[in-house]
Amino acid sequence: MWTDRQMNRREDPRSRRLEDSETLDWCNLPGPPAEPGFLCKFRSIAFDICWTLWTCLFALLIPVLVLFSAQAPAVRRLSRVWAHGTLLGLRAIVGLTYRERGRQNIPAEPCLIVANHQSTWETIALLILIPDVAIIAKKELLKIPVFRWYLRHSQMITIDRETGASALRKMADQGKAALAGGRSVLIFPEGTRKPTSERVEFKRGVEFLYTILNAKVLPIAVNSGRFWGVGLRYKRPGTINVSYLPIIAPGEPGTLFTLKAQALLEAEKRVLV
Repeated sequence: MWTDRQMNRREDPRSRRLEDSETLDWCNLPGPPAEPGFLCKFRSIAFDICWTLWTCLFALLIPVLVLFSAQAPAVRRLSRVWAHGTLLGLRAIVGLTYRERGRQNIPAEPCLIVANHQSTWETIALLILIPDVAIIAKKELLKIPVFRWYLRHSQMITIDRETGASALRKMADQGKAALAGGRSVLIFPEGTRKPTSERVEFKRGVEFLYTILNAKVLPIAVNSGRFWGVGLRYKRPGTINVSYLPIIAPGEPGTLFTLKAQALLEAEKRVLV
């Protein structure tokens, strides 16, 4: 059964009207429209302005955090506050919310999470959906002001993919440390955001990480690209689906793991589109 962590659809009449109108709203058709209407554009721009101001507020907090020598857990909690505010803004301004399926598949112990990557949305939302997660991120994100400081001080795993074997060793070592500390490790195995039409294909290194970490794997499929994805200038209203798929056990041959994980994510992605 689908669950909604952002609102109770039976009690919130605004949510009910949105859901009932989904098949009638030109702004929320299956497959993003080529050119959204004025209201869609206005809401998307308004959100971007509010999101920028919200992020600037957390930039102003950095000197305070430095002054009080804030530790990584406190920085991660503050990051989740930022993420909560971002998702609230998407719901209130854009009309973009989410719902979840299969949370019973999330293991009690820390695990390796592999998720398809269609949008900036999942990098934000998974900070909340999987609290204290250690995200494996490309070093290019360290060039973004504000995000750079929070990434470095919340013990996320940033790697330089150009360094090859060195990046793999760093990813494995820090992944092991995160699991030992009770934190799940999240990787977007496609390496970058992909259009909804492209097949799920893992980059090199994911198979190695699976073998080295020897942990359960939780595949997560999203269809965020329909509403905030590659090639979309404006964000669309609607409901992003998040599916937690059956666990893949550790200890399988790396190639078999890759084929199985890709197939699971691709099959679910096609259902969600």
